[in-house]
Amino acid sequence: MTTDTQKQQMAQEHEQIRQRMGRIKHKILVLSGKGGVGKSTVAANLATSLAARGHKVGLLDVDIHGPSIPQILGLDASVAQLASPDGNGSLICPVSAGPNLSVMSVGFLLESRDTAVIWRGPMKYNVIKQFLKDVAWGDLDYLVVDSPPGTGDEPLSVVQLIDGATGAIVVTTPQDLAVSDVRKCITFCRQLEVPVTGVVENMSGFICLSCGDKVDIFKTGGGSRMAEEMGVAFLGRIPIEPRLVDAGDTGCAYLDRFPDTETARAFENVLKAVDTETFAQVTSPERKKRSEEMKIAIPVVGGKLSAHFGHCEEFALVDADRESKTIGSTQMLTAPPHEPGLLPRWLAEQGAEMIIAGGMGRRAQGLFEQQEIAVLVGAPSDTPEAIVDAYLQGSLQTGENVCDH
Repeated sequence: MTTDTQKQQMAQEHEQIRQRMGRIKHKILVLSGKGGVGKSTVAANLATSLAARGHKVGLLDVDIHGPSIPQILGLDASVAQLASPDGNGSLICPVSAGPNLSVMSVGFLLESRDTAVIWRGPMKYNVIKQFLKDVAWGDLDYLVVDSPPGTGDEPLSVVQLIDGATGAIVVTTPQDLAVSDVRKCITFCRQLEVPVTGVVENMSGFICLSCGDKVDIFKTGGGSRMAEEMGVAFLGRIPIEPRLVDAGDTGCAYLDRFPDTETARAFENVLKAVDTETFAQVTSPERKKRSEEMKIAIPVVGGKLSAHFGHCEEFALVDADRESKTIGSTQMLTAPPHEPGLLPRWLAEQGAEMIIAGGMGRRAQGLFEQQEIAVLVGAPSDTPEAIVDAYLQGSLQTGENVCDH
């Protein structure tokens, strides 16, 4: 149970983050439900392009287990660079990657590039919180956040802590295997009130440097079809190009070296969607349309969260307000007989928009996502109200998914 002292400390930390983020005009999340789609490449080139246009830009790499940004930008991953601008160690100075670009990554904190980050959810949450609260970002036009793949702890922590992202750019590759996972990322954004700026289809065809012919190695058009089906903007296709790979390996932003290529023009389409005077006006109505109130389902046994949602005695449906971060009424409902696929449909009929569970199998998570119910697993055993309160305050510490189904 969270004590009054802990609540006071959390409130103070969130106020510090709010003040720090309040000095940044636009916060852009680069997301994907799938790993290996080139999300970091898109984030790095977007940030460097915005900086080249004269904007003051921050690039935050919160891919804890696979920080790629330092290598892509050719930055020395040295702890010595992380000096404190105020001289007393209370703030961390981000690493400069040019006149208008500042960068922070967990890669700067590792002893070597071979060091493995073996952290559970609470540790990752605290590091992300520190990157937002204790890094001296200053006054920025844009903060581009390179998030890890999926819809788990790290992306959830970023969305909750920033509390007011301007928009999300969702990256996918064209093949059905990737698109099916990335669709969940769009649902994730909608459930958490993050406007989706658009979809980028990366690795969309290989362009031969000798003859100029294009070969669709991973098919083509999957990202655009998904964007149309999900009702979001399609920002363009970025082809596979050897020079793009070389730029990432050698630490030089692609657009700086090859500005007059088809790949560069594809990146420009993404840039146009972000670097416009109407960006905030385009994305904010989507946020305003949605109610701040939501129902969160908690599977319960003996008054506390059940280790597995399918074995619970009843469900608590907790009314929550994301704007005021307050809890309303709690309704206890007897769970229907356990049948495959029944609980997601039943909870959707009750108006649930999110389920927080201790453990849940992958198939069940997919069934909830089909009902547009966001899923958060690995929550601790506690009362429904305590769990929802921690979630609203951004302090819910999740561990491993305890389900072995």
